Amino acid sequence: MIDREGLEPYLTSDSDTTYLINFWATWCKPCVEEMPDFIKLNDELKGKAFKMVLISLDFPSQIESRLKPYIAENDIEAEIVVLDDPNSNAWIPLVSDEWSGAIPATLLYNREKRSFYEQKLDYKKLKEIVKHYIKF
Repeated sequence: MIDREGLEPYLTSDSDTTYLINFWATWCKPCVEEMPDFIKLNDELKGKAFKMVLISLDFPSQIESRLKPYIAENDIEAEIVVLDDPNSNAWIPLVSDEWSGAIPATLLYNREKRSFYEQKLDYKKLKEIVKHYIKF
């Protein structure tokens, strides 16, 4: 579980790795619908300079009852952290000035470029945007 300060290290890096940071929650229908495509992409990019981090906005009271069972049922291997910071006005602009706060939202970056998507992404769109960062 992280707060705004704990979120900051996930938002920038000087390494050669490409990072895909997805903000989601189990109570968000579009988030749950897109998750299999994120899992597929993460599996496909194993062994490459790529890291997926799923930042859950689930309520702390739902971690045991909803989040953990969802992770187990879907065999999610990406890093998952729970963001528990009620002051969203403080951390949303750290992610993107373009972000209204709606989820799903995805940040993709490496040390050379950065892009942000405040929308549901399917596998085809994910692959299209990621190929500008990393070779498949």
